[in-house]
Amino acid sequence: MIEILDPSEVVRARATGALVARILQTLRDRAGVGTNLLEIDRWAREMILDAGAESCYVDYAPSFGRGPFGHYICTSVNDAVLHGRPRDQVLADGDLLTLDLAVSLDGVVADSAVSFLVGSTRPPESVALIDATERALAAGIAAAGPGARIGDVAHAIGTVLSAAGYPISTEFGGHGVGSTMHQDPHVPNTGRPGRGYTLRPGLLLALEPWVMADTAALVTDADGWTLRSATGCLTAHSEHTIAITDDGAEILTLRA
Repeated sequence: MIEILDPSEVVRARATGALVARILQTLRDRAGVGTNLLEIDRWAREMILDAGAESCYVDYAPSFGRGPFGHYICTSVNDAVLHGRPRDQVLADGDLLTLDLAVSLDGVVADSAVSFLVGSTRPPESVALIDATERALAAGIAAAGPGARIGDVAHAIGTVLSAAGYPISTEFGGHGVGSTMHQDPHVPNTGRPGRGYTLRPGLLLALEPWVMADTAALVTDADGWTLRSATGCLTAHSEHTIAITDDGAEILTLRA
């Protein structure tokens, strides 16, 4: 299903996006050396409920996961890149942490992810991975607008990731959002320009370039959810929800 929001729903989407951005920024500021991933999940739960919002994750049970996710945020560390299920793990200096959050507020969903380094250590490989996903995300957003096609967005993302030297997996990618978290159209992280669905005002897209340093192959943890690089290499993931408008693409989850 491809859902096109009316102007009043786009207004509500802005509020949801602002909430997701605020929660992610707060969690990023709080997370540090010695923070437990379960503590981050508890903070996320408190902020979601205090805002009168609903988690898109806690009861989520798609075919690619093992039962309900059971937590309020995805916490992926180092070689974990997607769907990181919070567990009893304490963050160390230099860890590459990705926080991925989707919530529903007043019937509209927003979804965003941020990768960052914990503590004061800045390994060059980690910095380069994060930078590549952020630049790819910016390129994808710049390519999105009324009349553009999904292939234009995918091509813009993939061009940046390929130029940075990273393998690209199309197993998971961006997607439409609206009244639910995962909708059509699918937005792969590489593609051919001029192909696919034509973007229209009122469409919400969650664009999410993610990479692994030396492989495109994923393995699933014993928890049935956490996806890791098959080689154990470092990973990164950046995501924003955007709204297609008459003037281009508006970032709804932009953090301060």
